[in-house]
Amino acid sequence: MKQALLVAIVALLPAYAQEQNSAPTLKSILLEQLRSTHNSAEWFVPANTAVEGLTAEQANWNDGKGNHSVGQLARHLVFWNRRELAKFKGEKPEAYSGNNDDTFKFDKDEWNTLVRQLDEVMAEWENAVTAAEDEKLKSWYSTIAKVGTHNAYHIGQMIYVRKEQGSWNPDKGVK
Repeated sequence: MKQALLVAIVALLPAYAQEQNSAPTLKSILLEQLRSTHNSAEWFVPANTAVEGLTAEQANWNDGKGNHSVGQLARHLVFWNRRELAKFKGEKPEAYSGNNDDTFKFDKDEWNTLVRQLDEVMAEWENAVTAAEDEKLKSWYSTIAKVGTHNAYHIGQMIYVRKEQGSWNPDKGVK
């Protein structure tokens, strides 16, 4: 019995090794990028960590030098992620005035809802990419990659604001 089990394991090892070393796909690369800005702490702090434990008052704080608050940055990310996701899914995106400043409007009374919305839209992106056919990803890869880069850029700003404010715990990934 032990010998049969050992033979079976040895027989499966090449297939397992090939699966583990297979070349990445466009889908796997895009998903890795999206997850790294959502909830997978790897090279930098993801969005869920960037907003974690922040009160509405802290989310509303800004440095008085014209920089955005964490709440404004989160609102902006929710807006643009939703807009591009709607287009990706073939849906009509929400109305847009054409003025990017409008996408930063933040009401601190909606902070907890906004945190949930940020998590949800990022998860929706991951689900949409997972379900997408390769042909669709080939025509959307640049936009999806830019969504991930845009997210990373503004998440970095959130961490900076929190550091300036004194509300950032360096044990979360950035000293």
